[in-house]
Amino acid sequence: MSDIIVIVGPTGVGKTKLSIELAKRLDAEIINGDSVSIYKKLDIGSAKPTKEEQAGIIHHLIDIRKITEEYSVFDYQKDVRNLIDILNKKNKRIIIVGGTGLYIKAALYDYKFTENIKKANPYHDLSNEEILEKIKKYPVDKLPHVNNRVRLVRLLNKLENEEEITYNKDRLLYNIKVIGLTTNRNYLYERINKRVDTMIENGLLEEINNLKPYYKKSRILNSGIGYKEFFDYLFNNQPLDVTIEKIKQDSRRYAKRQYTFFNHQLPTTWFDVDFDNFDNTINDVYKFITK
Repeated sequence: MSDIIVIVGPTGVGKTKLSIELAKRLDAEIINGDSVSIYKKLDIGSAKPTKEEQAGIIHHLIDIRKITEEYSVFDYQKDVRNLIDILNKKNKRIIIVGGTGLYIKAALYDYKFTENIKKANPYHDLSNEEILEKIKKYPVDKLPHVNNRVRLVRLLNKLENEEEITYNKDRLLYNIKVIGLTTNRNYLYERINKRVDTMIENGLLEEINNLKPYYKKSRILNSGIGYKEFFDYLFNNQPLDVTIEKIKQDSRRYAKRQYTFFNHQLPTTWFDVDFDNFDNTINDVYKFITK
């Protein structure tokens, strides 16, 4: 069984282009690893590859949910593992590409979820301190920090739903090669800023206006970068230039968090992207994969 190729890195660094060129050479199919591209109608703001950009390569887990539907990391884990089984039986190479590190790691590592995660209680009526006190009533070895609300809520849900508590998230279930694309940090931020400007030129504002009726009933529109920043523009008279600057700022901050995650959570081999001749980057990565 061939290694699964995983392509990660910050936003705007060329992951999509690399994945498609490698898929051509390896006769591979691509699994989307971006949590926003899963949803229909979110095209420009997610930088979702167009049909032309996909170049005839089969892409999985793109446009599989309506923007009013829920889709969790648990759903992604199940879907990816099912696809891996199917593609292995077909003897197809597999490339997973995207920037949502938690989704990718949960699919490939021994993360334990149950159906209950989809019915999680957000505990809006409880403070972090109150949630922690509830957790302490159970026999728990490792307590989350009181300021980490996400972990507190997740753990209390598991405890109250009598789910298995495991600390085995660093055990890989598959053979993988993780390719990270990177570039000079200042240059990356320049690219991110220009990328947002290009999205506006390519019709992002029209896409957002078409999505306005869904904003108050869609979780992803209020959490995805490139979309959530428009809420105040649409409903609270926030100026467009302020909105665009917020998208750029959030995208740069997200890139920092992506670097941290991929450096510490995945066995990533980094490649500096040659933006002047991207074929050089493709060839370098291809040699690494096939050696």
